Amino acid sequence: MNNSQSKKAVVRRLAPRKTPSQPRSAHTVEAILEGAAHILELHGLEGYTTNAIAARAGVSIGSLYQYFPTKDAVTIALIERESAALVRAAADALQGENQGRALRALIEAGIYYQLRRPMLAKLLDVEQGRLASLIPGSAHALALHAALTTFLVDYPGVGAVRATRTASDLMALISALTDAAGRMETQATPALADPIEGAVLGYLNALSHNADA
Repeated sequence: MNNSQSKKAVVRRLAPRKTPSQPRSAHTVEAILEGAAHILELHGLEGYTTNAIAARAGVSIGSLYQYFPTKDAVTIALIERESAALVRAAADALQGENQGRALRALIEAGIYYQLRRPMLAKLLDVEQGRLASLIPGSAHALALHAALTTFLVDYPGVGAVRATRTASDLMALISALTDAAGRMETQATPALADPIEGAVLGYLNALSHNADA
């Protein structure tokens, strides 16, 4: 088996065994994911086991394995859940008519995600790095990139030609700065968004200046 085949086999083992189609099944899956989140927050990676997750979720270990073949499969599903919530908030922020306020709302959404459950966000960042090669390209990240690209098409100095690249740069910049804020702070406050907003506007103003030169 070559490396590509081996990786595909591992990815298949990490995929959920069952996709919940009934409300009861969906409730069980959500209980498992929330149980996993609580274990990470309370006990860290050291106490993060499938037995602990099942106990916290109030389900049997057999029920957990009906949906998730491994602990890493639970982790990947939890990462996807949290990413989806962030992307929904960010996409909503970009719907604002005032471009400046929309960018500020986007930044605040990122900060809120990082600090509403700071320990969970930090540990999921660690796990996402460890599992990066096994996590398929995130539809959530692509959706956010598309929304930000559309927003930037009409932003002064960006336009259609630069929008795609600029969206990628801003996502990386905001992510890095909100992660740094999450490592240093424990509460989301309006002041936390100020330096990030300054960096974003500085980058966009530089683009506008170069376009006018």
